[in-house]
Amino acid sequence: MPSVKILSPEVIAKIAAGEVVERPASVVKELVENSLDAGADSIEIHLKDAGKELVHIKDNGCGIPKDDLERIFQRHATSKIQGIDDLQNLSSMGFRGEALYSISAVSDIVLRSKVKNEDGWEIHLQAGRRLDFKPAPLSTAGTEIKITQLFFNTPARRKFLKSTTSEMQQIFNVFLPYTLLYPQKHFHLTHAGKSMLDLRPSASAIDRMSEALNLESKDLLESSQEFEELGAKVRMVLSNINIQRPRRDLQYIFVNNRPVESKNLSYNLNDVYRIILPPGVYPSYILDIHTSACEVDVNIHPTKREVRLRQEARLVSFVRHMSEYTLMQQGQVKTIEAYISTPVPPSKSPQLNTYGPALTSSQGQISFPTTAPSGGHFNASHWQTVSKDISKRDHPLQNPFAQARFIGSFINKYLLFEAGQSLFLVDQHAAQERIMFEKFEGQIKEGTIEVQPLLTPILLKLTPSEKIAWEESEKKLKEVGIETSLFDEDTVAIQTQPTLLKNIENAVRILLSGDAIARCDRTTVARRACKASIVTGDKMDAAQADYQRKQLLSCRDPFTCPHGRPTVVELKESFLDRQFLRT
Repeated sequence: MPSVKILSPEVIAKIAAGEVVERPASVVKELVENSLDAGADSIEIHLKDAGKELVHIKDNGCGIPKDDLERIFQRHATSKIQGIDDLQNLSSMGFRGEALYSISAVSDIVLRSKVKNEDGWEIHLQAGRRLDFKPAPLSTAGTEIKITQLFFNTPARRKFLKSTTSEMQQIFNVFLPYTLLYPQKHFHLTHAGKSMLDLRPSASAIDRMSEALNLESKDLLESSQEFEELGAKVRMVLSNINIQRPRRDLQYIFVNNRPVESKNLSYNLNDVYRIILPPGVYPSYILDIHTSACEVDVNIHPTKREVRLRQEARLVSFVRHMSEYTLMQQGQVKTIEAYISTPVPPSKSPQLNTYGPALTSSQGQISFPTTAPSGGHFNASHWQTVSKDISKRDHPLQNPFAQARFIGSFINKYLLFEAGQSLFLVDQHAAQERIMFEKFEGQIKEGTIEVQPLLTPILLKLTPSEKIAWEESEKKLKEVGIETSLFDEDTVAIQTQPTLLKNIENAVRILLSGDAIARCDRTTVARRACKASIVTGDKMDAAQADYQRKQLLSCRDPFTCPHGRPTVVELKESFLDRQFLRT
C-alpha cells in the first residue's frame, strides 16, 4: 500500500466543494440562505442554462464589510458562530463557512457588496484564487454575486450534470421552500431572460402557497397551536380533499426557519390524510415548527437537510392530532369543477370498459400507488411467481391458471380462482395495470393510439417545475394521444386523451414528473402513464373476473405488473394442509 501523504490544498478544496456543491441547485440554495441570513427582504436570481452558465443573485441585505470580503472565501470563515457552545443555539441558516469557499473552488466568481454608509467593493476569484479586488459603484446596501464556469476545473462533475429541464427542476425544488417560509419577502427568479417566478410580498402563508404552487386558496386550511410542555409552536397549512397529487412533491417541513426532511413527520401526516384521501394520492402541506434551538441538532448532514429533534416522538404525536382535528373541523367535501366533462367516444370503436362487460363503480376512479412495495419475499416451495427470464409459454402458472375457475374475491382487491389442487390469488389492480400497459404500449409502437377528444378541455394548473417539463414535452405528449395547449400563464388545457387512460389528470402529472418525458422511450412512457390510470376498489362479479383472467393470459408477460410486482400467486393444497396440521 502506498505511504500516507497529506493532500494538497487544491485537492482538499475540490473535495470539500463536492460535499457542498453537487449541482447548480446547491449553489442557489447556499446563496439564498446567505441572503436571508443577511436580512434581505428582496432576492433576485438570474440563471442561464439552468445555472451551468450563470448564477446571478442580488439582495438588499446588510452587505459585507470591505475587511471581510477576502476572509469569507477562506475555509470555515463564518460570522454565525464563535465557539462550540454556539452550535447549541443556532438561529442562522448557514454557520460552517463552507459555502463561498466551496463555490469559489470550482467556478469563476465575482462578488460585489456594500454596507450602509460605506463604499461598495468588488472581489473576483477563480478556482479559489483572487484575481482582482477593487471599489464598486453601488448605490444601495446589499450583495450581488455572479458565478460562471461552474465546475470548469472538475470536468467529471460537470459531465454528470443533467439536462437543462432536470437542473431547473432541481433549482425549483430547493428555491420554492424558502419562498413559502418567508411570504413577506419578494423573490424573483428568471431563466435566460424569462421570468419564471415573481412573488411579491404576500399577506398570508395561504396566499403565498396558493401563488407559488398554483393552488386554489379556498382549498387550503391554516392552523397554529402552541405546545407549552414541549416549548414548541406549530403552524400548518393543509390542503383539503380537493387537492390530490400523484406524488409527495408539494409537501414542505420547516424546523426553526430551516427546510428539512423528516421521514417520521412526513409519514404520519400522510397517514392522517388516509381518512379523506384514497390510496395512491397525496396532499400538499406546509408544516412549520418553532422550538428552542437547544432542542434541535442541525449539524448532522453536510447540506443541513436533516435535523435531529430531542423530543421527536412526542412532537410527532402532537402534530398528528393537530392535523386530524384541522382536517375534520375545517375540511370540505370533494368538489367537481364545471370544466371536467365526459369524453366524446372515439368514432372508430366503442368505449373500452376497464374490466370488461357491465362494470359500474360507486367508488369512482383513483390512481394506482406511485411506488411498488419493496422487500416482499415469497417462499419458493409454496409460492410461485414469475421471472422475467421465463417466457409466458413456459411459465409453470400458464396452463393451470388457464383452466382456473373463479370462486370469489377478498376486500375488492384479490380475486380467488381454483384449478386442480391449487388456489390462485390475483391482485386485480396489478393485473389490470399489466393489461392496460401492454395495450397502450402496443398502440404507441404501432402508431394506432385510440384517442377521444374532450367536449370541454380539462384545465390543469401546473407547478413551476411541471410547467418547465411541459414546455419540453408538449410534442411527446401529443405523440401518445394527449393533446395539450397553454390556457394561461400557469395552466394547460388537455384536449384529447387516449381511450385506455382513465385518469388523464393524474397521468399527465406522472408523465411530467421524474426524468424528462421528451427523452423517454415508448415503454417508459406507457408504464408511467398507466401507473396513474388504474381504477381501484371495484367489486367484480364472476363474468368480469373471468374476462380479466383471459385478458391477462393474452399478455406478453402476464404474471408481473409493469413495475415488477406479481399479478398471480399460487397456493398449493399441500401448503394449506400443513398450515392446518393435516397429515
